[in-house]
Order: sequence, then C-alpha cells, then structure tokens
Amino acid sequence: MISLILFFCSDLQRLYKTGEIAFVDRNIPVIRDMRLRECNYGDLTKRPSGEVESAKVEHIIVPFPNGESYEMSAARMRDFLEDLLRDYEGKKVMIIGHRATQYGLEYWIKKIGLEESVIATWKWQPGWTYILEKI
Repeated sequence: MISLILFFCSDLQRLYKTGEIAFVDRNIPVIRDMRLRECNYGDLTKRPSGEVESAKVEHIIVPFPNGESYEMSAARMRDFLEDLLRDYEGKKVMIIGHRATQYGLEYWIKKIGLEESVIATWKWQPGWTYILEKI
C-alpha cells in the first residue's frame, strides 16, 4: 500500500485551515496551490448559489462577467496535474479543492466533458480516487 506523502489544497483560507487541522499531527506537508481555487465567478461571487447554479452552463466557454470560464479553471487544473505528474509520479497525494477542482479532475483524468460535469447533480461522498497516468 502506498502511503500518503503530500496534501494539496486551495490557497483560500477555508480549505487550507481545514488541511492544517486535519494533518497537523500526521507529519504530512500541506501545500497551498492557487490553481486549486474555485472558478472565479466574477460579478456573481458571493451571490446566492442559485444564481450561480443557473448560470453555470452558460459559462463553460464564455467567462462569467469579470471572472473566468470553466475552460479557464480546467486549464489551471491541467497545469497543476502536469506538475503533479512530473514531480510525484507514482506517489499517493490528497487534493482538497472546490467544485471547479473536481470538474477539472473529471475532465482531464476521466475524460468527462465539462458540460456534463457542470450540469450533473452533485452528490457528496467521503472521497474520490483518481489515478493520474498521463494527461
């Protein structure tokens, strides 16, 4: 069994504080990475989630006003995954991010289209396992 060697998380406070609490006594480095941030919803940031949800499918290619598109956030994930593959190939790491992080993982590793991910009903589960072999 491969043991966990690193924990990657978004550099946004909510996520990295959770990581620091979870791994403080386990001697596992917590690495903050801005590429794991949520999609930048621009003018819809901090708006009710219903407003964002209803607009998601329109912003897969076209950026949210004053923000980014899901294609743009997926490009951040590709860059992150390329670095991960280069630096930690064959190693077990944990990634905690946001919904856009998951969309990027699904897109690049499982080859599930962004539109399919964005419109799918999201169901929480204790964790997802991805095996990164190539992008």
